[in-house]
Amino acid sequence: MGPPGDKAQEYSLANGDHRKYQSSAATSPLKTYITSQRVDLMNYVTKFQWDKAKYPTALPLSTLTDLISKEISQMETELRSRATAYNSLKATLHSLEHNLNGNLQTCCLNDIVRKEDLVVSEYLTTLLVVVSREKYLQWEKSYEVLSEFVVPRSSRKIFEDRDGGIFSVTLFKRAVCEFKAKAQESKFIVREYSFDVEERKQQEIMKLSVHKKEQHGIFVRWLKVNFTQVFIAWLHVKALRVFVESVLRYGLPVNYQAFLLETDRKHSKKLKEELSSLFVHLDPTASAKEVSCDIPGLCQQEYSSYICFHISTSMLEISEPSAT
Repeated sequence: MGPPGDKAQEYSLANGDHRKYQSSAATSPLKTYITSQRVDLMNYVTKFQWDKAKYPTALPLSTLTDLISKEISQMETELRSRATAYNSLKATLHSLEHNLNGNLQTCCLNDIVRKEDLVVSEYLTTLLVVVSREKYLQWEKSYEVLSEFVVPRSSRKIFEDRDGGIFSVTLFKRAVCEFKAKAQESKFIVREYSFDVEERKQQEIMKLSVHKKEQHGIFVRWLKVNFTQVFIAWLHVKALRVFVESVLRYGLPVNYQAFLLETDRKHSKKLKEELSSLFVHLDPTASAKEVSCDIPGLCQQEYSSYICFHISTSMLEISEPSAT
C-alpha cells in the first residue's frame, strides 16, 4: 500500500535531500510524504476489512495474535539490524571527516602542502611540524639544534590558523628518529604525512559518503514499506480486541456492530458523553471517565456502557520547524 505522490519527492526523501527544504518556503519531501501517508492510511482505516488471506478467521484467536506478534517481532529485529549497520557506517564516516577537518594535528594537508614544499631524496627528507602560536619564537631559535643533521634555515611556515602553524623542516633521513624525540620534548608535534596516504583517506571518505547515501535510501524505502505493514497489523490487533472485549462484555452469541468515529481532542470528551447517553441501556451502572488507560475491562475508571478503543494517528504528524 504505497502512498500516492510525486516520485521525484519520494526520491529526494529516500536520498536524504529533504534537509535543504527546511529553511525555505518550499514544502519538503519529508512533509509531503508524511501528509500523503496519513491520507493513505486514514483511507485504509475508514475502509478497513479483515485480511482473511493473511490472518485466516478459521484460526483460533491465540494463533492469530501469535501470527501478528511474530510478524512484528521479525520487523523489529530487522529494524534494529538495519539501524545498527547504518549508524555504524554513519559513525565511521563522521570520524574520518572529523579527523580530516579537525585541528592541525589531524586535518587533511593535501590542499595545503604542495609537492615542491617537500624535499625527498636518497639522503634528505622533509618533516612537517605543528607548532602552537606561543612557541613560534622558540621553534625558530631551536629547530636547527634538535639534531645536528638538520639543514640550516630550512624551516618554512606552510600554513597557520588561530591555534598555531605547520612548519616544514629538512634534515637527513638518519636523524628523523632523534629529531622527533627532541621535538616531542619541546612540545613540537611532528605530523606523519604522505600525499598518497592522505589521498587514499579522501577517496575512502568519498566512497563511504556514496555508500551512506545509498544505504540511507534503502533504509528509508524499507521503513516506508514496513511502517505501513506495522500499521495494518496494529489495526488488526485493535479489531481483535474489539471482538474479544465485546464477547466478554455482552456474551454469546456474538451480536454487536463495530464502527469508526473520527474526532479531535477538542470534541472527544463531548463525543464520549453522547455515546454513553446513547448506549446507557446496555449497562446502566457504567460511568465514562476519561483516564489514560487502554484496557477498558480492567481500568474501572474508563469503564463505559460501550466498547471503545482509540486509534491514534499522531505518529503521522510532523511539526513545522520553529522560525528564528
